[in-house]
Amino acid sequence: MRKIKKNSGGTALAELVTRAAKVRPTKVILFFVRYIYFQPRMNKLITFLALFLCSCLIVAAQDTATTTPLLTWSGAAETYYSYDFNREVGNDYPAFVYSHHHHNELDINLAYIKAAFATTNLRANIAFGTGTYMNVNYASAPGVFRNTYEANTGIKLLRKRAVWLDAGVLPSHIGLEGALNTVNATLTRSILAENSPYYETGVRLSSTSNSGKWYLAALVLNGWQRVQRVPGSNATNAGTQVSFTPSGKLSVNYSTFVGSDFPDSVRRWRHFHNLYTAITASSRLTVFAGADYGLQQSKKNSDTWHPWYGAVLIARYKLTEKLAAAARTEYFSDRDSVIVNIGHPDGLAAVGGSLNVDYRINKYAIWRVESKMLSAPDAIFVTRKNPSRNDVTLTTSLTISF
Repeated sequence: MRKIKKNSGGTALAELVTRAAKVRPTKVILFFVRYIYFQPRMNKLITFLALFLCSCLIVAAQDTATTTPLLTWSGAAETYYSYDFNREVGNDYPAFVYSHHHHNELDINLAYIKAAFATTNLRANIAFGTGTYMNVNYASAPGVFRNTYEANTGIKLLRKRAVWLDAGVLPSHIGLEGALNTVNATLTRSILAENSPYYETGVRLSSTSNSGKWYLAALVLNGWQRVQRVPGSNATNAGTQVSFTPSGKLSVNYSTFVGSDFPDSVRRWRHFHNLYTAITASSRLTVFAGADYGLQQSKKNSDTWHPWYGAVLIARYKLTEKLAAAARTEYFSDRDSVIVNIGHPDGLAAVGGSLNVDYRINKYAIWRVESKMLSAPDAIFVTRKNPSRNDVTLTTSLTISF
C-alpha cells in the first residue's frame, strides 16, 4: 500500500477507504497500526478519527466472520467532595495524589463516554473524558489528546487462538487499581497506584490461552504514562505482563516496564516490577494484595541505582446485596525522589490506612464514603500552621455508569 499524504480533509479519508476496499483487512489494519504509532507528534484529532472511522467501514464491508458487527456505548461520571483536615487554604492535595485531589470543593474526578466496536477478528475503542483526573494525568499530552481517555485499534492474528495486536492509547498493563471508580475496591487510590501508569501509548501483542487461565502480553511503548515520547528521547520503552487465573477465586498478575523518561542527553534507565493477586475467600469476602519495586539510574551511564517500592493490602466485605465495606493498609517509600518529588531532602516514606463504605443505589449508581489517614516519619504534610507527620482526609463520591 502506498503512503497517503497527510490531509485532514475528506479527500484523504475517501482515498483511504477506496484503497482499503481493494486489499485484505489484515493489511489495512496493520497499515493503521503503523500509521498511528509511528506518528508520535501527531496532534490533530481529526486524523485519528479518520482512521477510526475507516476501520469501522472496512470491518463492516470485509469481515464476514461476524454478520452483525457490534458497536457498544458505555460511560460514567463520578462527582466527589473531599476534605483535608490539615488544610485551611489551597485546594490541591500533596504532589503524589492524582485522583480525588481537590480539597473542600465539589468536583468531577472522571466523566467519560466510550464507543467500542468489535467483530470476530477486529476491535476498536475510543473514549473521551474530562475531570480533575484527566487534567493531572494527561497534563503532558498534546492538544486534544488531553481529553482522549482511550483510543486504540486491534486485529486478531490467528484464527483459532486469541492472539491480538493492539495499538494506540491503551489502559495500563501495570497495577491492581485503575482509573475507574466502579472497578476498584476503595474510593481513593493507594500511593502505589497513583504513582504508576494509569494508561500507556504503544503497541501490544497479547495472547489468552484456550482455557482462559493464562494471559501473556508484550508491549513497545512511548514512555511511562505518556501519549508522546519525551522530547529529545529515542529510547525504546518496553513492558511485559503475565496473568494466571486458575479459577474464579484466584488471580495472580506480574507486570514489568523497562525504559527511560528523560531526553537522550541525560538518559536514565528505569526498571519496574509490579505483582498483585486477588483472592475470593467467600461469596462475601475478597482480598487484594500488591507490591511494586523500581530502580532508576542516578544519572546517565551511572552504576548507582535509586530504588522505590511499596505494598498494599485491601479487604472488601459484602454486607448485603447493596452495602459493602473495604479496608486498606499501605506503605510507600521513595527516598531518592525518583517518582515522587515533594521537595523534602529525604524524599517520601509513608504508611496509610483507609476505611470506606459503599451503597449500591441501583445497577447504575453507587455512593461511596471513605476516611483515609497517611503518616510519615518526616513532617511533609501541609497544615494550617506547621508541617505535620499525619494527614487525614474524608471523601465521598457518587458515580453513575452505564
